[in-house]
Amino acid sequence: MDNSPTRTTIAAYGSLAFPLAAAFIALQVFVPTFYAESTGLSLTTIGLVLLIARLCDTVTDPVVGYLSDRTPTAWRRRKLFVVIATPLIAISTFYLFNPPADVGRSYLLLWTIAIYIAGTLSIVPLGAWGAELSSDYNKRSTITGVRVAFGLAGSLAALLIAVVFSADDSAQLGRTLSGVTWLVIATLVAATVLAAMLVPDDKDTSLPENTLSAAWDVISKPTPFRQLLGSFFLNAVGNAIPASLFILFVTHVIGAPEAVGRLLFLYFICSALSVPVWVAVSKKLGKHQTWTVAILLAAAFFVWTPFLNAESVAIFYVIVIVTGFATGADLVLPAAINGDIIEWDALQTGYKRPGLFFALWGTATKLSFALAIGIAFPLLDVIGFSATGANDGNAIQGLAIMYGLPCIAFKLTALFLMRGYPITEEKHKEIRAQLEARDAAQV
Repeated sequence: MDNSPTRTTIAAYGSLAFPLAAAFIALQVFVPTFYAESTGLSLTTIGLVLLIARLCDTVTDPVVGYLSDRTPTAWRRRKLFVVIATPLIAISTFYLFNPPADVGRSYLLLWTIAIYIAGTLSIVPLGAWGAELSSDYNKRSTITGVRVAFGLAGSLAALLIAVVFSADDSAQLGRTLSGVTWLVIATLVAATVLAAMLVPDDKDTSLPENTLSAAWDVISKPTPFRQLLGSFFLNAVGNAIPASLFILFVTHVIGAPEAVGRLLFLYFICSALSVPVWVAVSKKLGKHQTWTVAILLAAAFFVWTPFLNAESVAIFYVIVIVTGFATGADLVLPAAINGDIIEWDALQTGYKRPGLFFALWGTATKLSFALAIGIAFPLLDVIGFSATGANDGNAIQGLAIMYGLPCIAFKLTALFLMRGYPITEEKHKEIRAQLEARDAAQV
């Protein structure tokens, strides 16, 4: 039977996403451009440093997932990791977002790796924790939706700071990152205390003896999880490329650097408002069918971005509104689907290992960002684009093309991979009934 958590429990759990989202939206959107404009590091250097940091961090997800699953239940396995991560996230955020004047690539690499690892210690157990709060198909969407809503609120708070400090120079980004630092630290401490006090963490796991071999089986064989993970990864790359180029695109293609903060804030407002809409639609159409609709909607509007210029500000506002709305589905539905797959795996194998699944999920998320920035920034150097100097028409057009077309290609490929996905709401009910019958027979 499903013991549904209360609204207070779900809210306390979801609040942890607020500071994490504030920190990582700043890392993804503001940090690359800030370091490019204020440190003298080239776009290629910054892109490669961030790529290396992400690649280094990918090995931590399976480790944290493994340890989180194997920590004794009496120790409150998910909660323990979240509490340990809190001071580490606070310290790494402070140093990465507030660099000294003579910063070099080693400094950027060190503190980027530090914040990624600290984030992993919280994010992987957090995902598994949410999946364990309820086994109901639609309730799981609600729990994920609340977490996403808090995350979007954190992103919006960070972007609101950017709006307050809006200006045409890198000093604006420096002030923004300083403000985000203290926002993250204050809300991280508060959310950790709330979750530790109010959210239960008492679910048992059942693990294979050879965890590494079993983990390899999950991704090496054709399973619904591999299908979902591949689609999620490609769609995430599609989202990460325009995200990492957003400030440069608005500044140099649209010619409205003063509007960066407002546009980002609008984008995430639309994402936040869309979450309950996508959750409601998924209860009618199904989760993966609804996600398909959102991907097509985003692709249909991103296709126009290579044709924009300084006279297209109004059109870009429309694109931001619609693609922001579509992103709400990307944030809530795939993670909710992943929670269902944990029970499919339990039925197939007899194992209960949510930490593993969300560890692999975290690895895919990180690789998508690493690949996006590792592709985008070096290619801008190749086409002769400069973040600080003058650019000719070809360089500006190259930036416009890179902002939109790769996103569409990755999204449509992700959509192709999800065709025929087998776990519908009806199938999930069958899985739950079989699991409950098996559990009852073992009592």
